[in-house]
Amino acid sequence: MPFIKEKPSTTSRAASSENLSDCEILIEQLEHADPTTRWWAARDLAERASEKASKALVSRLEREEDPSVLEIILTALTCLGDKTAVAGLVKCLSSENVTLRNGCIEAMKQLPTQVGALMKDLLADPDPDVRIGAVNILETLRHPDVVEWLIDVIENDEHVNVCATALDLLVEVGSASSAPSLRRLKARFANEPYIQFAVDLALQRISAV
Repeated sequence: MPFIKEKPSTTSRAASSENLSDCEILIEQLEHADPTTRWWAARDLAERASEKASKALVSRLEREEDPSVLEIILTALTCLGDKTAVAGLVKCLSSENVTLRNGCIEAMKQLPTQVGALMKDLLADPDPDVRIGAVNILETLRHPDVVEWLIDVIENDEHVNVCATALDLLVEVGSASSAPSLRRLKARFANEPYIQFAVDLALQRISAV
């Protein structure tokens, strides 16, 4: 999901500049019925580096229905990037709202240091959707342990879709060290045609490197 590059067209700001300078008023405006007011509140809260601002944005994130406001909230949380913001993004990885879930994955890709520290826990989460989201984040997470994490997934995760997602990435980044694990994955899911195909593809790529 692309991050905000332009402000939405509005006839006027919903509140005065002096009001928008106060964090408490911005938090109140984040709950306003008018989406334009909420957009501006979220945009300005991104500049308030405080747990209070992050907590308010996380709370609204889980309930926001307007696409442009949802997008600016995600951008604001990425700008803040504190523990509260990251925890809120992680929580939404298990949301049934696909748009929200995918938006959080994209936001977390912008926070490699913060997310990297949580990756082992994310890959061990009881919810397979969270584990799939974590693997998708690894796609752009520049971390030296990416291949090791992916190998651990295909060795130990019992959910075929989680393994398939990890396998897709291993096709791109796998090294010779992943070959034994790939062969064991193929044997473990012998009745899954996609796993068979993708493992063969990954092994061919590794042997060609």
